Amino acid sequence: MTKIKTVCVYCGSGPGTNPHYIEAAKALGRAFAENGVRLVYGGGSLGMMGAVATSVLDNGGVVTGIIPDFLTMRENALTRVQEMVVTPDMHERKRLMFERSDAFVALPGGIGTLEELVEQLTWQQLGRHSKPVLLANIDGFWEPLFALLAHMRQTQFIRAGLTIDILKADRVEDILPKLRAAAARIPELATEMAPEVARRL
Repeated sequence: MTKIKTVCVYCGSGPGTNPHYIEAAKALGRAFAENGVRLVYGGGSLGMMGAVATSVLDNGGVVTGIIPDFLTMRENALTRVQEMVVTPDMHERKRLMFERSDAFVALPGGIGTLEELVEQLTWQQLGRHSKPVLLANIDGFWEPLFALLAHMRQTQFIRAGLTIDILKADRVEDILPKLRAAAARIPELATEMAPEVARRL
């Protein structure tokens, strides 16, 4: 059984057009703080990233930001966090985000959010890890992706033997319970990626 102590949140560096997105980010940050869950995220202070991290901090929680050096100015790194790790590149950022997290949540975001999410799904599909991955489907944001995954399965590019164990929560209050339930079913060692594998990916 694996416990959820740290959660990596992927999300946009912009706020999006729907105010419910920012509201969800703030609510998730508050839930993390109230439940003693450390946030691991991309380190920025803008948009969805800033909202979730600031909410964790404002509610007495703990945040680790991981940001590549070239983005510290563009995404206005959040200096309030308890821990800020500056990496030389995106690959190192993503490796550290993986290593320091027990689970992954994707809030609404853009191409960067999608890329980070899909990488975790790919590693999971290939058997490199079994950490829970959840899509926070705020106001149906991720429905087009679910439709695309169904299309990939229908056309057999996702073959029957290759499972994608992706969690879905339409409400913020369901996110932590779903992550905990999924983690409880995972043997402790099964969540770990071998260091030599992590370095190659």
